[in-house]
Amino acid sequence: MSDTVAESAAAPAVVRHAEEVMGTVFSFDVRGGDADAVRAALDEAVASLHRVNEVFSTYREGSQVSRLARGELTLEECDPEVAEVLELGAEAERASDGWFSMRYQGRLDPTGIVKGWAAERAARLIAAAGVSGVSVNGGGDVQLLGVPGPERPWRVGVSDPLRPGGLAAVVSAAGADELAVATSGTSERGAHIVDPRTGRSAVTDLVAVTVVTPRLTWADCWATAAFAMGSREALGWLESLPDVEALLITAGDEVRCTGGLASRLG
Repeated sequence: MSDTVAESAAAPAVVRHAEEVMGTVFSFDVRGGDADAVRAALDEAVASLHRVNEVFSTYREGSQVSRLARGELTLEECDPEVAEVLELGAEAERASDGWFSMRYQGRLDPTGIVKGWAAERAARLIAAAGVSGVSVNGGGDVQLLGVPGPERPWRVGVSDPLRPGGLAAVVSAAGADELAVATSGTSERGAHIVDPRTGRSAVTDLVAVTVVTPRLTWADCWATAAFAMGSREALGWLESLPDVEALLITAGDEVRCTGGLASRLG
């Protein structure tokens, strides 16, 4: 779970909005830009999240993904976004050697990639309106673009899974035009991450994995895959990925991190 850390110094005009969708809350923090353009872009971004829910929800029998899984639709008959997400998911499966998967109990389920992809897309829709900065927090996974104010970076607090109310780290986006922070773990939703090789809840020494990388689409996927792997295999794999840093916390309160993470803390 991650939260954008508020800044107290003078900053451009701020627009904030929270939207309940996809079984969680998406929080928007938009800085600068023309007020009318920002409102129109925010409305478009929110509408895009609800559309994603309609198309991709595995809980809706009539969603395109549910109908595709049952063989009632072909991929060509679905919205173009379905093919886009499935292609990204297939890339994540290859990069993780199958530790990230779009199948659950033998059925198509792209849930593990959809939320991060949707939040990133929503952030980019708003950024295109000419704002100075935008933060989109989808249930604790955050996409940051631009800056919140002159010479001030976005900062994201990473919750400590073993100490409720505390922070394990604060990630700074200083020097980055875009940065994403995603966490997978058991503290918020229990044992919900599946080991694709067994089809059952992942048995791992980890309680949380936080991944920092430019795009939330990948941060979300990599955090999920790394958690399922366990700390020993995950750390080496995460180190091998370009532009990726990570923080891993074990059930024994051991903290492990990639070599470059320190440059992103502050």
